[in-house]
Amino acid sequence: MTRLNMIVEGQTEETFVRDVLADHLVPFGVYPSARRVETGRKRIPGSPRGGQRIFRGGMTTYQKARKDILRWIKQEQNSPDVFVSTMFDFYALPEDFPGFHQAMAKPTPESRVQALEAAFGNDIGFARFIPYIQLHEFEALVLADPRRIAPQFERNETDQAIRSLVELVQSSPPEAIDDGDETAPSKRIIHVIPEYEGAKSSAGPQIVQAIGIAKIRRACPHFDRWVSQLEALGATNGSGSPQS
Repeated sequence: MTRLNMIVEGQTEETFVRDVLADHLVPFGVYPSARRVETGRKRIPGSPRGGQRIFRGGMTTYQKARKDILRWIKQEQNSPDVFVSTMFDFYALPEDFPGFHQAMAKPTPESRVQALEAAFGNDIGFARFIPYIQLHEFEALVLADPRRIAPQFERNETDQAIRSLVELVQSSPPEAIDDGDETAPSKRIIHVIPEYEGAKSSAGPQIVQAIGIAKIRRACPHFDRWVSQLEALGATNGSGSPQS
């Protein structure tokens, strides 16, 4: 059995790992668990043992994420069946991320993310670490099939909002939709379906589950390569049932 510890950006990604990605990876002998990245600690007044409240969620700075990743790695470093990965958005990635400015000089979003992941992996320096940065954010996966958004919001496939999202991904692959403040994938969805904003942490994973990993992989090649890496962990450790 291969265990996969994942540090993710927020509740949406945490739910996705638990409810969607785990179901896909378990047949390969890979058992993921996820926790949101730690962003701070605060001592609990009056606690007899110096208890602390831990705050999680949101990529505020790379250094906070790095500290959290290394803490979990240290806990598991003597367990050869444990791997570590991440799921952070490229959108609004902190500028203190390793290799950030060099990566931004690359010509395409895909090449920028690949450069960031390489620098990220080198900075963590752990052989069983698989860095992953989502192009451009989680909602790219939702846009792999916008028609699946409709049932979550009592709409239908002929609704103008849904049609506009279908037309968007017909002209631009989901991972290529840019990371502008008003044009990132989540912003595109919220612009035509405002209620998505307050429901995305639950609706997003449910929509992705309805779309299915296989269809998302066909629409999102960077995501597909990461999932292939995760599937291979089971075979690496002599377990799992790789599937086509």
